[in-house]
Amino acid sequence: MGWPPRRAKRRRGFPPPHVVMKGLRYLWALPASAVGAAIGLLALLHGARVQWHSGVLECTLGAAQRRAAHRAHRFPFAAITLGHVVLAATAEEQSRLRRHERVHVAQYERWGPLLLLAYPAESLWQWLRGRRPYFDNRFEQEAFRVAGGDKACEATEMTAG
Repeated sequence: MGWPPRRAKRRRGFPPPHVVMKGLRYLWALPASAVGAAIGLLALLHGARVQWHSGVLECTLGAAQRRAAHRAHRFPFAAITLGHVVLAATAEEQSRLRRHERVHVAQYERWGPLLLLAYPAESLWQWLRGRRPYFDNRFEQEAFRVAGGDKACEATEMTAG
């Protein structure tokens, strides 16, 4: 073996493994992302803003929301994730909840379209046990823990309530 050591040759035209895995994660989450993109497209027709941020399509529904700022949220959520699409009520909520929603994106990458069933099933299970369907949901618990703990939970609880 000479100096410098030879690097293993990569076959031309085939992407490296990390690129392949990233593509597979997007593909696995695609059914949920398609639902989110369809909702985002409808919202775009009604004045929403869309941007691509770190691999996620962010749709801010906020133009109409800002006009109605004196009222409570018109939407039953501050932000919701569907695959690689995050829909938020306002730009402020989009920014504030970005880390929390990215945890949900990662959950879609692991669970794929099954999360569309697993998440509401988990909420139903918590409700049947007399617990809080949103805050005791294992998917939300992970998002609160990874994205910032109890302070994120308290802030979201104030907006949700």
